[in-house]
Amino acid sequence: MLGPMDEFPVHQIPQPIAWPGTSDRNFYDRSYFNAHDRTGDIFVITGIGYYPNLGVKDAFVLIRRGDVQTAVHLSDAIDQDRLNQNVMGYRVEVSEPLRRLRIVMDETEGMAVDLTWTGLFDVVQEQRHVLRSGTRITLDAQRFAQVGSWSGTIAIDGDEITVDPSVWIGTRDRSWGIRPIGEPEPAGRPADPPFEGMWWLYVPMAFDDFSIVLIIQEEPSGFRSLNDCTRIWKDGRVEQLGWPRIKIRYRSGTRIPTGATIDATAADGAPVRFDVESKLAVPIHVGGGYGGDSDWTHGVWKGEKFTERLTYDMTDPAIIGRAGFGVIDHVGRAVCSEGGRAPAEGWGLFEHGALGRHDPSGFTDWLSVAP
Repeated sequence: MLGPMDEFPVHQIPQPIAWPGTSDRNFYDRSYFNAHDRTGDIFVITGIGYYPNLGVKDAFVLIRRGDVQTAVHLSDAIDQDRLNQNVMGYRVEVSEPLRRLRIVMDETEGMAVDLTWTGLFDVVQEQRHVLRSGTRITLDAQRFAQVGSWSGTIAIDGDEITVDPSVWIGTRDRSWGIRPIGEPEPAGRPADPPFEGMWWLYVPMAFDDFSIVLIIQEEPSGFRSLNDCTRIWKDGRVEQLGWPRIKIRYRSGTRIPTGATIDATAADGAPVRFDVESKLAVPIHVGGGYGGDSDWTHGVWKGEKFTERLTYDMTDPAIIGRAGFGVIDHVGRAVCSEGGRAPAEGWGLFEHGALGRHDPSGFTDWLSVAP
């Protein structure tokens, strides 16, 4: 997928990109998208990924409406047509690089989408993201992110939903590099020291005058290994918001967040606070194929022209228990308070995962929960 270089403005490319770029079996190139209408009634998450060293490409559409979460998965043998991103009836068409694209999934397992995304603010090139297990690099990735609006239609079992760009909003990101995929690692010496977990926060949101893209990762001790908080103004100015202090609010007895308070710092030293709330939670490891998904994971060979549909009752205690131990994407609403300015309302994505031990949160092991 990293072939269509016109999708990137030259000044955004930190170095020439080769494809596949590395012989690591876990090399990937993936696009991720989400969309919602700000009500908390529906959240759509979708994406497409290429895994050239595994010979696989796949895509998914994950939709939560009320208490039902539905996933459609597509997988096939990889091809070399990088200008035509597709997995059978699913395709991404770039009509104006970094400004406009279209996602289409022809009717598959009773679901179909035809959505056009239009960027509202300039793209953000995030910091390089590196993780190691012992001496081995297990994640070495880069990503750009952008907030925009959506228009089009979504069809589920004959029920057609109109996507109105005046209210539908969402985030796109594209990342590439090395990251764990669904297949288990070949046998070898166990990690020493063993992997104890990670704490992750990703908040891209659009306000009237600006957007923010926040991405933070911490080790179990609370040591921050990734800190990137960027504000993009309508006039193109880019501002770093310092070293944010984070307080996550969790539902008692779980690790499912209900919101967060983010205290950041403007370029002039003034405090900037974002009060974030979750309007609807979608655990992306329940049908979305991300880490810990026991039903389907990205990059795993399923055979040629594979499709399936899975449906989850999100009130099922077994699903609730499973949902709390992974990364959860939320329909996010935020209020920004800053000096003498009137409070500003923003909408977008609130993504958080607290996996394993995290001392600042009081999580002592993989199974501990909020009081």
